[in-house]
Amino acid sequence: MRSPDGLEAILLVGGQGTRLRPLTLSTPKPLLPTAGVPFLAHQLAKARAYGVRRVVFATSYRASMFAEAFGDGAGLGLEIVYVTEDTPLGTGGAIRNAARALTCPPEAPVLVLNGDILSGHDIAAQVGLHVSRGAAVTLHLTEVDDPSRFGCVPTDDDGRVTAFLEKTPNPVTNRINAGCYVFQRSVIDTIPEGQVVSVERETFPGLIAAGELVLGFADASYWLDVGTPAAFVQGSADLVLGKLGSPALPGPVGERLLLDGAVVSPEAKVTGGTVVGPRATVEAGASVRGSVLSEGCHVASGATVVDSVVGVGARVASGTVLREVVVGDGALIGPGNELTAGMRVWPGVTLPECAVRFSSDV
Repeated sequence: MRSPDGLEAILLVGGQGTRLRPLTLSTPKPLLPTAGVPFLAHQLAKARAYGVRRVVFATSYRASMFAEAFGDGAGLGLEIVYVTEDTPLGTGGAIRNAARALTCPPEAPVLVLNGDILSGHDIAAQVGLHVSRGAAVTLHLTEVDDPSRFGCVPTDDDGRVTAFLEKTPNPVTNRINAGCYVFQRSVIDTIPEGQVVSVERETFPGLIAAGELVLGFADASYWLDVGTPAAFVQGSADLVLGKLGSPALPGPVGERLLLDGAVVSPEAKVTGGTVVGPRATVEAGASVRGSVLSEGCHVASGATVVDSVVGVGARVASGTVLREVVVGDGALIGPGNELTAGMRVWPGVTLPECAVRFSSDV
């Protein structure tokens, strides 16, 4: 199903991505290389396929880097404009701030996307439901095992949202806010301008209390919040493996994606949706699974890397084991180290031989 051409979107990309440090110390979360391209390239390609033609980026943290990455959007078949918050305004404030760059009339639908979500849901069907029912806002909803970490969204039999319970310890449903909204433009214009506003805690509950029609578009397709290192690695691997299709993937789906200049020994084992970045090297006897190897990094013979990120120019020496680890740019992990369970090594750090072990054998 396609939306009418000309649909405008607001893309929320102002966050600092603190949960992903050290990856986000120098790069905004939405620009982190994910399955070979900046994360947002996947979102933008999908939006373009569903009829979006104009996107307003709501930026704050390292705002200039977004324009450097995507320019005016012509290369993606889009028109992209940028609106920057001088001070963080919250989700609602950011949407209201970005709305000054919209060109659509008050009765038009506006798609609002969060810059840290991978989703396989049908955007056009969500927009179609919104338009056909004349809703004020239509929220994409998905089901998760632990809804307490998200906004819990109960609905009635007609799909009407009856409450918006942000991160409650005792959720009444496992259906949560999936972070993609369709707003009536006129509703965005009612959000106070220049103020810190949360759509989750203020705008949505306020609309419901006022009797406005807030709809839930429930969907069971692929969905992932990539806000943590483990989820970021999973999202990249899922795209490479084809668990979620993306027009932006720069190669065929498969066990691994090798980018320009990547060198992988025929005697190395690289699987599980691993990305081997430009000019990265994996030596004979190394084993890499489900990981992101960044530009110019080096994984030596006999090293094991599983569900991890190895930063730009970082080096992983022989005999090292990384499991669910983030290695910052330019770091050196000496021989015999054994890192696991969410450990993070900051950029430029050197770990001497056998400096960290989780087992006694060397």
